[in-house]
Amino acid sequence: MYYKDFYNHVSTEEIARQLLGCLVVKETDKGRVSGWIVETEAYLGVEDEAAHTFNGRKTPRVSSMYESAGTIYIYSMHTHRMLNVVTQPEGVPQAVLIRAIEPYEGITVMQENRLKHGRELTNGPGKLTKAMGIELTDDGYSIFSEPLFIESTSRKIPNQIGTSPRIGIPNKGKWTDAPLRYTVVGNPFVSRKVGKVSVDNGWKTVLE
Repeated sequence: MYYKDFYNHVSTEEIARQLLGCLVVKETDKGRVSGWIVETEAYLGVEDEAAHTFNGRKTPRVSSMYESAGTIYIYSMHTHRMLNVVTQPEGVPQAVLIRAIEPYEGITVMQENRLKHGRELTNGPGKLTKAMGIELTDDGYSIFSEPLFIESTSRKIPNQIGTSPRIGIPNKGKWTDAPLRYTVVGNPFVSRKVGKVSVDNGWKTVLE
């Protein structure tokens, strides 16, 4: 299960791990689309040189990062939208980036949005947001309520969680190699270094 108070008791790194297998949902004009989270990255705020809020940076663009846990933080990178969820109490600007999902509902809509099929549909942070119709206008809202939210009634459990350095973090000293990227081992929708794909896509079971 997934509850609002989940964020109040654990580190951002642990939240990044526990988000794996959660179902992220977007209600759109074309219908409901969703996917199981298979890859995340943790960003640790003022101490993390790779975080947008490193050294207490606070601009209008990153204001959502300073809001309460569960706030959605969306930013643009090379025309792509990136979906993040704030993880700590108000004023502590840490978050988890959702890097990849395994499509579940509304796959036809996702294909129309992306003009892609198979693992290329959502195997990256910019790919999944385009597939799901996530926009900058979703920034600042809560991940606990529609139209963009984490489903609270079902979850998949990874057989194994992989840990590795984050992607695209050059020249940041220890933060370049910090093991803050988490993946469902054996899932074909992981964005890079997929490795051997499991018959079960790396899942144990589904909890209803």
